[in-house]
Amino acid sequence: MGYKIIVDIDKCVGDGECVDVCPVEVYELKDGKAVATNMDECLGCESCVEVCEQDAIVVEEK
Repeated sequence: MGYKIIVDIDKCVGDGECVDVCPVEVYELKDGKAVATNMDECLGCESCVEVCEQDAIVVEEK
């Protein structure tokens, strides 16, 4: 089992909250937007979803 992370770049404001809160460093900021560069490390905790005020992140089970 794993997780698929979808970041809506149109909604993302690049504040880096998801980068800061993720316990396994799934995210990086690239060109001012969050990118799930280490998706295979995702634990499915959804901390990123909770801190994203723009609702730009969705975490789904694969």
